[in-house]
Amino acid sequence: MSKYKPSGNKGLCENGKSEEREGRSCVRYKCGLINTIQDVLRQRPNWVEVKDDGEWDFYWCDVGWLREYFDHTYMGEHVRINHFRNHYELTRKNLMVKNLKSEYHLFVEEFNRSHGSTWIMKPVAKSQGKGIFLFRKLRDVIEWRKDSSRAEEQKDATHVENYVAQRYIENPYLINGRKFDLRVYVLVTSYVPLKAWLYRDGFARFTSTRFSLSSIDDKYMHLTNVSVQKTAPDYDPEKGCKWQIQQLRRYLTAKHGRELVETLFKEIDNIFIQSLQSVQKVIINDKHCFELYGYDILLDQNLKPWLIEVNASPSQTPSSQEDYEMKCKLLEDTLNVVDMEGRLTGKEKRVGGYDLMWNDGPVYREDVNLQTFGSSCFTANTHLGCVNDREKQLRLLLKPFPFQKKV
Repeated sequence: MSKYKPSGNKGLCENGKSEEREGRSCVRYKCGLINTIQDVLRQRPNWVEVKDDGEWDFYWCDVGWLREYFDHTYMGEHVRINHFRNHYELTRKNLMVKNLKSEYHLFVEEFNRSHGSTWIMKPVAKSQGKGIFLFRKLRDVIEWRKDSSRAEEQKDATHVENYVAQRYIENPYLINGRKFDLRVYVLVTSYVPLKAWLYRDGFARFTSTRFSLSSIDDKYMHLTNVSVQKTAPDYDPEKGCKWQIQQLRRYLTAKHGRELVETLFKEIDNIFIQSLQSVQKVIINDKHCFELYGYDILLDQNLKPWLIEVNASPSQTPSSQEDYEMKCKLLEDTLNVVDMEGRLTGKEKRVGGYDLMWNDGPVYREDVNLQTFGSSCFTANTHLGCVNDREKQLRLLLKPFPFQKKV
């Protein structure tokens, strides 16, 4: 359970019983994680938690349960679960590289061509900065491999860890001398056809140490993961190491102008769509499934965005009260889009803080200022880093729950 405070009261189902889908008095849910999502589910009006082998309508599971039980679980028409069966095609680092059509020989050619450049090595199935290191010479990798082999022998390991190498961005965009990356949230409710939503909120994660290439061994200088930064000697838990993405967008606009920042965010939009399209044919689509992805984007000093990785289980553990509140709203709106209560028409372009950016094709804004963009210009229906007036939008959009009395 989170140490941060939720708002509102827990909703109770009428008599604690469940009926058929139409007119159901409550939604039965299970949750395999103990963090912010547990708080959000317990605050959901007329949702009730079931334990052990109880029947459920909605399951926020961990990937371990998915691997072991998904193929052996019968799901009714209305049931929803928070992962696609082979979500790892996009989120495992090595498979993402494969699906984006990269080749090993290209790495060797590029490494030889970029003599003296810095590269970063990451384990394909780990997160939170674990196992990551930087290198400049191939012999550094050879030495690391020898050390790794000795450790495996001592553990009598039968499984060899796979790694992926990436060219390290040596010219990151810096603010106050510090490196940062963006965590952005994309919700996919279908792959066939592809239907994807972009959340307006997100955050920039900063390092605690000013950036320099003079030392490639300082993890507090190079890795933006909060799990890494919070162990830094000078880390301040009150201030944290994050900016809300609205704050970052205002900063960039003030420094570089609106037009350049609009171009930057359009390029980020393209990263989302192209990466999802790259796995569209290999993901096992299932009407019971949805996926909340956490995208990590890095900007270089030319304001070019780079895709670092995609997370299928983005951390919902908050680092501050502000972070907790943002993640609660994100998860509440995820449930609103999934719509277990049957309150949506299916034609919405916005639900809370989510904007529909792709629905078997690009989705365009309805509120385009023609004086700004021109009458012949189509603008994507994305508002990353813009005002998130989700409460007002939800009041206008959502009908009362079918089993709630109007006040």
